[in-house]
Amino acid sequence: MVDSLLDYFVASNYIVVMRARIVKIGNSQGIRIPKIVLEQTRLKDEVELKVQDHEILITTPQKPRAGWEEAFREMAKRGDDVLLDAPLVSLTRWDEEEWEW
Repeated sequence: MVDSLLDYFVASNYIVVMRARIVKIGNSQGIRIPKIVLEQTRLKDEVELKVQDHEILITTPQKPRAGWEEAFREMAKRGDDVLLDAPLVSLTRWDEEEWEW
């Protein structure tokens, strides 16, 4: 027996196509997203919107710097993680003794 409507849709690979009406919301416009769609997509309080080929793509926001760790690991494997700036030619006494990070 199916526990919920969502389990039924996931288990049956059933694709639901719905129409939504664009409504006025203050000075903006929006659509109401049905609960079943939110459950299937696991969208929460915040989303990212992207316009692609005249369509709106709604996705879960990416975490800041997502994927950076793996990218740095790959750069290190290739030896591509060296500083590009030339080393300083002369340091002052202040640079050597007083400067702190």
